[in-house]
Amino acid sequence: MTGMRARGKRLWRVVLVLAAAFALVAWWATPYVNSAALLMDMTGAAPGVRRWLPVRVRDVSTRDLIVPTRHGDVPARLYRANPSAGPTLVIFPGVHGGGVDEPRLVALSRRIAATGAVVLSVPLPDLRRYHVTPRSTDMIEDVTLWAAADRDLAPQGRVGVVGVSFAGGLALVAAGRPGLATKLTAVFALGAHSDLPRVIRYLCLADGAPKTLAPPHDYGVVLMLRSSVAKLVPADQVASLDAAIVTFLDASSAETMDKAQSARLFADARAAELTLPEPSRTLMHGVNERDVRALGRVLAPLAEDIGGAAALSPARSPATHVPVFLLHGSDDNVIPSSESTELAHYLAGSGNTQVDLLLTPLLSHAAAKPASGAGDLWRLVSFWTRLWTGFENAP
Repeated sequence: MTGMRARGKRLWRVVLVLAAAFALVAWWATPYVNSAALLMDMTGAAPGVRRWLPVRVRDVSTRDLIVPTRHGDVPARLYRANPSAGPTLVIFPGVHGGGVDEPRLVALSRRIAATGAVVLSVPLPDLRRYHVTPRSTDMIEDVTLWAAADRDLAPQGRVGVVGVSFAGGLALVAAGRPGLATKLTAVFALGAHSDLPRVIRYLCLADGAPKTLAPPHDYGVVLMLRSSVAKLVPADQVASLDAAIVTFLDASSAETMDKAQSARLFADARAAELTLPEPSRTLMHGVNERDVRALGRVLAPLAEDIGGAAALSPARSPATHVPVFLLHGSDDNVIPSSESTELAHYLAGSGNTQVDLLLTPLLSHAAAKPASGAGDLWRLVSFWTRLWTGFENAP
C-alpha cells in the first residue's frame, strides 16, 4: 500500500511537471502562432494550415472620421475589435490613388484590428494624388498627435505608427520630430526609403545608383516625372501633360484590382499622348512605352530638386528615439532594399534608436510573394512577433 501511494505521488509529480512544461511552451509559442495566423490571413498562404491554428479572430466595427491637420482635414477610417485588447496603430499607406475604401488597405486594417488592435487607417491626400511632399510628413505628425491625444483611442497617450512604401520614410521623418518624442510606442516601415534623391537616381538608372537584382519599375520613375513636369515643359503644357501622366498612374494603380478599368485607362493615356505638343509628347511616349532609361536621362539631373528637402528623407532628418522595425522585399524594384539597410545604419548610428531589420524574398515592393522556404517564413513570423511586442510595450 505504501509503495502504491509513493508511485501515485510520483505519477502526479510527473503529470504536474508535464502540465507546467506544456503551459510554458504554449505561453512561449502563442505570440508566434498569432503572428503566423495574421500573416497567413493577409497573404492567403497555407489556408489549410491556417484553419487549424488556435487563434481568436474578433469581430471588427468601422467608423469614418475626419482628422484635422495644419494643411486641412484628412479622411480616415477607424477599425476596432470588440473587445479591443491590443495596441493602437495609425497606418499610412503608400502612393496610390485609392482612399479608405481601397481593397488591400481595408483587408490589412481589418485583419490587424481583428487581433484586438485599434487601427486608424489614413491615406494621405498628396500621396493619393501621386505626390511625395513635405506636406505629407506634416500630416503624419499631426494625425499621430491627434490620435495619441484621444484617450478613447490611446488610453496611455501613445500609438504605434505604420508607414508603407514612401509613407514609411515620411513616417520616420515625422517620428524624429520633438512633438512626437513621447507619443509613440514604435514605428514599422515597410519598403521605406532612407534618402529620396538616391532612390530617384536608382529609378533613373543613373551612374552610382544602388543596384538590386531587378531593374527599376517604371511606376516609380513616372511618379517622379510628375513631380518635375513644371521643370521640363513650357508653362502652357504643364496641365495637359500632368493630366496624361495621372491617367497612366491611375491605370497602374488599378492593374492589380480591375484589369478592365486598367486597360481602358492605359488606352486613354496613349490617346492623350497624341494630343500633346512637343516636348510633352516625347515625354508621354516614354511613359506609355515604359522606357525607364529614356525618362531616367531626363530626370536624373533633377534628383535633388525633386526630393532634396529634409522633410522627405529620414537620412536627412533627426532620428527617432523609439524602436523602429524595418521590413523590405529583398528584390524590391520601386524602392531598393538597400534603402532599408542604409536606414538601419543611420538610425543605429544615432545612438538612441533600437532597430530591427529584415530583408525577405517573401515580399516584392509592398505585396506578398509565394513562400520560398521554411527558413524565410520563420524569419518573417519571428520579425512580426518582435514587431507586435514593440507596439505593445511603450518605452
